[in-house]
Amino acid sequence: MSIDSVNTNVGAMIALENLSVTQAQLQKTQAIISTGLRVAGPQDDGSTWAIAQNQRAQVLSLDAVKDSLSRGQSVLDVSISAGTSISDLLTQMKSKALAASDQGLDSTSRTALNDQFQALRDQITTIVNNAVFNGTNMIKNGGNNIYALANADGTSKITVLAQDLSLGGGNLTANVGATASIGTATVASQMVGYLQTAIDNVSSALAKLGTGSNALDTHQTFISSLQDTLNQGISNLVDADLAKESAMLGALQTKQQLGVQALSIANSSTSIMLALFR
Repeated sequence: MSIDSVNTNVGAMIALENLSVTQAQLQKTQAIISTGLRVAGPQDDGSTWAIAQNQRAQVLSLDAVKDSLSRGQSVLDVSISAGTSISDLLTQMKSKALAASDQGLDSTSRTALNDQFQALRDQITTIVNNAVFNGTNMIKNGGNNIYALANADGTSKITVLAQDLSLGGGNLTANVGATASIGTATVASQMVGYLQTAIDNVSSALAKLGTGSNALDTHQTFISSLQDTLNQGISNLVDADLAKESAMLGALQTKQQLGVQALSIANSSTSIMLALFR
């Protein structure tokens, strides 16, 4: 093929092809810089994008786990606060019962102590009935257990059992029930022992709730750390090295300018041939 042809400009064709390649590379680099992602979609690197997408789903699922753990912690916070108040009331009730066990106490004083005792007793019921968070009450009779999510698949859960702190329930026993009183010295003397047992039982129940709260808090910290690790892994897979891409952008822009110049030179070759016919 003659190099002096007006029908086919080989130089221009080669220059245009190279310029088109440079333009495509430049567009890709600009897209990477604007998004900060080396792999923004499956068209960039299908296998890497699929792995990153699966990890993103894992991270989002762990948000639901954190929400579940937070709800469980809130329920336990309410339950522990209520249980602590109940323990304080039982201590005060024991003090009143001990005072009423004095055989030499006059009837007026005994009646006053009994009234105070019953008022404290009724406060326990009020506290138990109001120890509710998001419709969950752990310390009532037949209270709700907590089943907090522990993993992104929902196949593992952290369980915290309810603790019955109601009057006459599992921890306060029938002797410290809704009708408990200290109307006589003998009854008051017996009530001192019943209340001490109730105080010990409530302390044990609160210890169990506290252990459950610590378990949820520890797992919440682990889940947050796991999310950070997964996000770092996703970043390693898809994020771009912007310093490298910046250098590439400068090189491609220079290459683009040279390509345009080469195409201009190639296109000018036909005008040179006109000089042959002057």
